[in-house]
Amino acid sequence: MIIKGQLIFILLIVSLLVYGCSQNASDTIVIEDFDGESYGEWTAEGTAFASGPSGGEDTHRMVGLLGSGFAASLNYENEPAVGTLTSPPFLIEKNSIHFLISSHELHFLPGPGGMENPDDQVIQLLVDDKVVRSKVPDEFHAMFWRSWDVSEFKGKKARIRIVDNDKRRWAHIDIDHIIQNDIPVEGLSVERRLTVNRPLLNLPVKEGAVRNYIELFADGKQIRGIDVELAKEDIDYWVVADLTPWMGKDLIVRTRKFDDHNRSILDRLTLADDILESNDLYQETLRSQFHFSSKRGWLNDPNGLVYYDGEFHLFYQHNPYNWDHSRNDYNKTWGHAVSTDLVYWNEMPDAIHPDHLGPIYSGSAVIDEKNTTGFQTGEEKPIVCIYTSAGGRSPWSKEEKFTQSLAYSNDRGRTFTIYEGNPVQKNIEYINRDPKAIWHEPTNQWVIVLHFDERANGFFTSKDLKSWEFQSELESDVLSDCPELFQLAIDGDKNNKKWILYGGSGHYFLGDFDGKVYKPETSEIKYNYGNGFYASQTFSNVPEEDGRRIQMAWGVIPTLEMPFNMILLFPVELTLHSTEEGPRMFAYPVKEIEKIHGKEYTWSDIELQPEKNILSDVTGELFDIEAEFSVGEGEEFGFVINGYSVNYQKESGQLISGEMKADLKPENGKIHLRILVDRVSIEIFANNGRIYMPMRALPTGEKPGLKVFTKGGSTKINSLKVHEVKSIWDY
Repeated sequence: MIIKGQLIFILLIVSLLVYGCSQNASDTIVIEDFDGESYGEWTAEGTAFASGPSGGEDTHRMVGLLGSGFAASLNYENEPAVGTLTSPPFLIEKNSIHFLISSHELHFLPGPGGMENPDDQVIQLLVDDKVVRSKVPDEFHAMFWRSWDVSEFKGKKARIRIVDNDKRRWAHIDIDHIIQNDIPVEGLSVERRLTVNRPLLNLPVKEGAVRNYIELFADGKQIRGIDVELAKEDIDYWVVADLTPWMGKDLIVRTRKFDDHNRSILDRLTLADDILESNDLYQETLRSQFHFSSKRGWLNDPNGLVYYDGEFHLFYQHNPYNWDHSRNDYNKTWGHAVSTDLVYWNEMPDAIHPDHLGPIYSGSAVIDEKNTTGFQTGEEKPIVCIYTSAGGRSPWSKEEKFTQSLAYSNDRGRTFTIYEGNPVQKNIEYINRDPKAIWHEPTNQWVIVLHFDERANGFFTSKDLKSWEFQSELESDVLSDCPELFQLAIDGDKNNKKWILYGGSGHYFLGDFDGKVYKPETSEIKYNYGNGFYASQTFSNVPEEDGRRIQMAWGVIPTLEMPFNMILLFPVELTLHSTEEGPRMFAYPVKEIEKIHGKEYTWSDIELQPEKNILSDVTGELFDIEAEFSVGEGEEFGFVINGYSVNYQKESGQLISGEMKADLKPENGKIHLRILVDRVSIEIFANNGRIYMPMRALPTGEKPGLKVFTKGGSTKINSLKVHEVKSIWDY
């Protein structure tokens, strides 16, 4: 028998369950999602919103949007643009209004850190034609939830107005998914507790889902901050957080929701020994087969390239949890891979993770042979990573600024310790980043090149990498982020060397460096002529008996609908040669590529005729092609590779691939081409590396194949070799 008290208790529980079930997506009222082809009944004034919602193929995309479109004050036909976009009247029925907001440009204050965004970009709530709430963007390049408490206006009619009075070119405000519900402005807190009994926390991803910022706590401290599109139902793929250091510990997982009251968003997180549902790893349709890409997530700048005791260590900018760079770079981490031969790579656990000082931006690594840092504790020399802590770019580091930090390893790079004295270099300007450290033997100290906020590179010296002394700076509009500094011998003459300084684009100076001041002896020189190159770095500590300057670069090649994104270009050897224009840097694939050469096809002394294709019987998708042509009767000659053309035009004297062009003079009447062909890239090296042209070459839907051609007359092929190339993931 149920007594009265028990009955009342049961009825209370039932009523709470019913209430909880009712507080779901239906409790949320969508004011506007901007997924239509037009702004509908919204009123646009001025030029800022004249083009209709953004998000389509001919408009810009925005990280973190929901659905297919969003309101953007960018007029694609008329830059710059100003104006307003005002909603029709609606009834305020709930306590809160939430919306996704972003800006392409914020207003940054000069000097050390700080930013100020005036009301020239703003979203406003109007009641009785008066502005009662407003919000200016405070983060950029991605969508973030922001909210208003509107409980005092319930039952009243209101309108929303989006304003852009910012006349700067490309400045615009972006708004998406304006909703109202009874979730507080700080969001609905959701928490789950786990005991770490497996090393990898698997998180289910659905591209285009709501972004959740997830905080992980162990031993009473935050250990991770993860921005991820958590799947509610269908799962596109799984991503992982490595929790090995916390095996056996209790873990608290927290997030906040703004779009509905469903608290089950964390229920599908799963501890496991590997990535779930990853049987097709490295076999995915757009997975490059002899270029490095990460198992999961976004990849960009190579960082900390360093050689130590038989191993090449590759660190790189990594978002382990999303296909993109993550909102405001929340997830920027140093990924890590190791190779003994520059060809086969073993992906290691991520080396350096975002912390209270900020996401982990680019930097470099050195071997501290003399233990100047005092980090060495055993027989192994410390691998020391010098990187930027991007303070303020994540909720965890909200009050911090851009600073420089250290991490080190005493076990051959298998684990890394964050230096407890970080940051070692405080903020100088709003953005100072990407430190490149080298040992300068003549002055017996470290030199660090640091990028200053798109205007200059600063040069510092240090005895221990912990205390830095400013020496000089070099202003340049060309040398952007990711600086690099090294010496090369002209034509192999070790008594005639030049210091090369370059930035992310690859443009470089030749000059002299005394350990304190860099003196350019040339204007900037163009290095890369393709559309798939950025942010390269060279390996430090390569043994003298090897003697090569080896470079790797970010292959800027988006791979849509894959659980990974972007590649690193194949390693190249850099050399400096005399040319008719003066000394120039050449790039050529490292010789180790021969390890993955397969079947070889060869031809020599062939007079190629128009419409004749001697490669019609060569099939496959991965190739290393080398050819020498004599410039003769033919007006144009070259290759068509899986639908992409690589051709030399005699009259213009240009090498052309797609929209990219490079002036190229024949050498002794000949043009030499070396072409590496992978699933999404074609890397072109002309005249033994005089021209370097890495190209995006995503599948076009055409039947794959190779063709060597000539137009407007015959062309002599002096030699032609085609090597099939093996996958590096098959070993």
